[in-house]
Amino acid sequence: MQLVTGNRLRDGVPIYFVGNGQWSPSIDAAQLVEDAEADALLAVSQEGAPPLPAVGSVLIEAVRENGHIKPISLRERIRAEGPTTGPMTHQTAIETAAR
Repeated sequence: MQLVTGNRLRDGVPIYFVGNGQWSPSIDAAQLVEDAEADALLAVSQEGAPPLPAVGSVLIEAVRENGHIKPISLRERIRAEGPTTGPMTHQTAIETAAR
């Protein structure tokens, strides 16, 4: 399964395509589709008048586990869940920006 992610244009926070032209900083809100539908989802996420809310949009692999979406790659888990060590462990960019 796959979803679309990018970085929010105004501040660089990782965001996820929800559908209907909407994006969210919460990966659990992302639209998760079967691999065969992924390219179409990416195309839909790029529709609309510029500037789009997200830059660098890409497809990533993920799974739904216990009601939550979990990216497959470590890089994407860090983007979604925050650093894995140190004082900022598991603080997402959106939570940190709110401080």
